[in-house]
Amino acid sequence: MGAGGRMSIPPEGKKSKSDVIQRVPHSKPQFSLGDIKKAIPPHCFQRSVLRSFSYVVYDLTIASLLCYVASTYIQFLPNPLSYFGWLLYWICQGCVLTGVWVVAHECGHHAFSDYQWLDDTVGLILHSSLLVPYFSWKYSHRRHHSNTGSLERDEVFVPRVKSGIRWISKNLNNPPGRVLLLVFQLTLGWPLYLMFNVSGRHYDRFACHYNPHSPMYSDRERAQILISDAGVLAVTCGLYRLTAAKGLAWVFCVYGGPLLVVNGFLVLITYLQHTHPSLPHYDSSEWDWLRGALATVDRDWGILNKVFHNITDTHVSHHLFSTMPHYHAMEASKAIKPILGNYYQFDGTPIFKAMWREAKECIYVERDEGDQNKGVFWYNNTL
Repeated sequence: MGAGGRMSIPPEGKKSKSDVIQRVPHSKPQFSLGDIKKAIPPHCFQRSVLRSFSYVVYDLTIASLLCYVASTYIQFLPNPLSYFGWLLYWICQGCVLTGVWVVAHECGHHAFSDYQWLDDTVGLILHSSLLVPYFSWKYSHRRHHSNTGSLERDEVFVPRVKSGIRWISKNLNNPPGRVLLLVFQLTLGWPLYLMFNVSGRHYDRFACHYNPHSPMYSDRERAQILISDAGVLAVTCGLYRLTAAKGLAWVFCVYGGPLLVVNGFLVLITYLQHTHPSLPHYDSSEWDWLRGALATVDRDWGILNKVFHNITDTHVSHHLFSTMPHYHAMEASKAIKPILGNYYQFDGTPIFKAMWREAKECIYVERDEGDQNKGVFWYNNTL
């Protein structure tokens, strides 16, 4: 899938990556952020409290119905079918709760309403219910948006240069190893990122989303980190009391299983948005905000695009205008494509195929041969 959503067709017999993947331009674009904004209808930047809350009510209503049906009726199924029933519930509920996660994500960007206090209140409640430290994530994620594509300052899924590849990555650069890494990433990646900043930006000292004195936070942000911790702790205490009343198995089946699906989707969505053979990364000599924001890719998740409130297929416009509500993002994305041209990247590769390809081809980044003095880096996999 090439830049602008077009796929280059290689000549018969040739299957090299350079024939299939057309790189996004890395030179400074001729257009400005203002030019892009002018192409978007003004109403796309308007936030509606009622419309935003309608998505909260819709998602929570479906989640409640799924929870009621599963907790009431799956127990009456015979054993083999009950296992399948719980698995189906986890997947469906995990998809719906990922949509709830996305709405809370909008709150963190001040895209939910015109009132910051309302955004933070709704975001804190929704994210805490999913064991996410709202303010902690909000501030680290804001820095990600401010430094996307920067090898030194980006906050999440920062690729390694070849010299920084560890021995374990070399030993796991094979099909069984990739399966192991993907399973590990999708199950433990999110909690490890929150607790130990795994796959995040390098800091000179220990970085943790639960620590108000973590180097990723400023002095004015530290009190809100404690509020985030209190929100997660309150939900954890509620789960403990529920476990005492209903049993660990019941709580895991009703809450824990869907949460694992949410965490897996969150990691996979973010990974595929920022990992692609066509995308450049920049060091400090080349990076600027606009080129960094354009170093991301829209993906097609089929029907899940709507379930996930289009965070999957409008991510480029989201990085350019993060305060725009999701219900206007599709219209805005269509409006800016003619301006962006080849700087816009869309990949319609089926998600699991894309996940495997990126895990195989995007191992580290390096400069092209002959461009050793340039600060532009591209993915490679030759170890």
